[in-house]
Amino acid sequence: MMDQFITLLPELNKSFLETLIMVAIGLGVALVAGLPLGLLLFVTDRGLFLENKVVKSVTGIIVNLVRSVPFIILLVFLFPFTNFLVGSTTGPVAASVALSVAAIPFYARIVESSARDIDRGVIEAAIACGASPWLIIKDIIFPEIKPGLISGLTITAISLIGYSAMAGAIGGGGIGDLAIRYGYYRYDNFVMFTTVIILIVMVQVIQYAGDFLAKYVKKG
Repeated sequence: MMDQFITLLPELNKSFLETLIMVAIGLGVALVAGLPLGLLLFVTDRGLFLENKVVKSVTGIIVNLVRSVPFIILLVFLFPFTNFLVGSTTGPVAASVALSVAAIPFYARIVESSARDIDRGVIEAAIACGASPWLIIKDIIFPEIKPGLISGLTITAISLIGYSAMAGAIGGGGIGDLAIRYGYYRYDNFVMFTTVIILIVMVQVIQYAGDFLAKYVKKG
């Protein structure tokens, strides 16, 4: 078994790195695009300082449309766009396109949900004092939802690990690709069990780190 593991180690290292690349890119895009999108969904809601029914409805519909498509179908659907953007439909970078598209609305809804927990009275008091929308977002909403944002990133990262495994089934690379090529097609149970254990460890580490950071920020 040890000899088999040593033989498999180069492939494991390569697959692990590819998974990290996919998750990191997807998570980065989710943070950059999903955070403002989630805040937009919140501040344009009824009764808030940037209330806009049209913007809220259109944005909500687009977010729900993307979230309603199963990831494996979204991955294939985006092949032409992926090929145009990165010049390929295979590999971790190409798979990151679909991962990013899936992660943006997912994280946006988490951001919106976190913002809904803020006491409306605090926002109303800031408005009464003449605070600008940007000031309210920067100094009231954002600090209040920091722990929720970190917890949301943790959930998103774990979801992206699962999505990356699915992407591996159709040429995305990563641990999912290794499990399919060796564990499924070659009926190698050792590889299958090894990849499952690696995924479990990755999820546990990310969850623990995310929970620790969220608690630290909340105490601060």
